[in-house]
Amino acid sequence: MKRFVIFALALALLVVPCFGQRRSRPAARKIIQLTEPDTEGVLTLEQALARRRSVTQFTNEALGPSAISQLAWAGQGITETQQGLRTTPSLGEIHPIDLIFVTEEGMFTYNPTEHRLEQFSDQDIRIPLASATSMPESVAGAPCSIILAGSIRKMSERFPDKARTYICLEAGHIAQNIELQAAALDLGSVSVAVFNTSNVRKTCRLPRNQDPLYIICVGHPATEGTVDAGMGQIGAAGKKAALIIAGQNFQDEELFGTKRVLDAAQMQTVIASTRQGVKRGALGNLAEASIPLNRLKVQEYDAIIFIGGVGAAEYVMSPTALNVAREAVRNRKILAAIGVAPTILANAGVLAGIRATSFLSERGTLIQASAIYTGNPVERDRFIVTATGPAAVVPFGRVIVEAVAGR
Repeated sequence: MKRFVIFALALALLVVPCFGQRRSRPAARKIIQLTEPDTEGVLTLEQALARRRSVTQFTNEALGPSAISQLAWAGQGITETQQGLRTTPSLGEIHPIDLIFVTEEGMFTYNPTEHRLEQFSDQDIRIPLASATSMPESVAGAPCSIILAGSIRKMSERFPDKARTYICLEAGHIAQNIELQAAALDLGSVSVAVFNTSNVRKTCRLPRNQDPLYIICVGHPATEGTVDAGMGQIGAAGKKAALIIAGQNFQDEELFGTKRVLDAAQMQTVIASTRQGVKRGALGNLAEASIPLNRLKVQEYDAIIFIGGVGAAEYVMSPTALNVAREAVRNRKILAAIGVAPTILANAGVLAGIRATSFLSERGTLIQASAIYTGNPVERDRFIVTATGPAAVVPFGRVIVEAVAGR
């Protein structure tokens, strides 16, 4: 009995301090009370419709509080307080879709009733989110992305046979409102419908009963610049360049924007890919590859250019692509890559000691390859030219032209 009492006392001494310890509280999350929405804009509906375009390149300028307020209200704001009517219709007034705002400051859920943003994460997840989509440059570069996350289960309680159809229709209503509001605010926007659902859900910490339906990137449009009328006078006329694209999901503007600059300089261009034939870009544009990559004769060209985009991953460890990059260096040809494509050069082992840049997600790979990563829009070091993505496509093309001309 005495032994039992001693054991009990010892156990009590161990347990008491545990009850006395304070649990660390989770960090306080922000609640942002949005400004009152403006219901008397300066543009008519017709003018907003005429202005609406898909914009894929954005500046680094953050959106102001009033802009965020208007976008949230346009998507799901309350327009009549007594009945709780909103800017977008919802069959059966179910409203199964949440608006999630992704910014540099973290992730926020829009509360229509209180017209406020409620933070549930302070992590900037734009880069990992971008990697799960078909338009990584746009998602990572936008100061704000709005994810439409819907509960099909919630809709199926009322409409079991048509739940998915109805929730997709509602997502379309919301997306159109947001994009028209962006146009009225002189902002650019683009909707992203192709993404890895499970990866987006994991990145955004969505519950199992919520599916990401749509991603809308919004920001201040980047000025692409114009191609100089005098590009043909630089001295690159008649020079030849091979633009290498993926079999699918190449970055449209990186290809066509670069080609426009080279065409203006009167350079001859061909498009190469894994196989010959018509290829579709991430934005749906078509390009025809006339040369299979394994038959590309590097010595016949003055510049070899790798175009980025999600599909460029097929070349990251491709012996054929890596040998093309190495051969270009051995033959002292201009070797260029844009967006995510500089990783191909890194894996080819040609960036050691070279000042280079790329899309931000590839920074670690370039550094591991002993490149001097700068993050500048465009870098040229000897015969190698690299760029960050679509926003840098015009200077990227110009630098290639100048390098080919020996300037």
